[in-house]
Order: sequence, then structure tokens, then C-alpha cells
Amino acid sequence: MPDLAATDEAFAAALLELLNDELSLDPSALIALDTDLLLTGLVDSLGVIQVVSWIEDELDTSIDPIAVTLENFQTPGAMIRFAATLG
Repeated sequence: MPDLAATDEAFAAALLELLNDELSLDPSALIALDTDLLLTGLVDSLGVIQVVSWIEDELDTSIDPIAVTLENFQTPGAMIRFAATLG
């Protein structure tokens, strides 16, 4: 598995690109690291599932469905912090 600490900037940039370009339900709104995706409605539950799958692919790992919580997936920053714990 790649070392997330060594690639966290690239990982963050790729995650924000995915969210802004493919998963955002409002393309005119810019998603930042601290954007509350669920409260704003910018990403729906299907989008969260797509993010989980993307993280699994990017980090060559598996995410326990129990870990897919608001705490871990509410903001892109939370997703990045969660991803750093995988491994």
C-alpha cells in the first residue's frame, strides 16, 4: 500500500478533483477540505459510496462498512485523516 504521508498532498488534490469534477451535485460550488459535504447536500449517499470505492482503489485497501460514518466522511479533510489511518 502506498505511504499516504508521503503523498498526502497529491491524494488531497485528487480527492478534491473527484469531488468537484465528478461527484458534486452543484458544479458551481467549490468543494474545499473543510466543506461539509452532507450538510450542504453537495454529495449524496451514492457519492459517499463512490468516494469509499475510490479510496480503496487509490490505497489498495479495503474499508470496513462500519467505518463509513459521518465522522469519517463529512468533509474531504475528514476523509483524508481517515485514509491516513488505513493500512
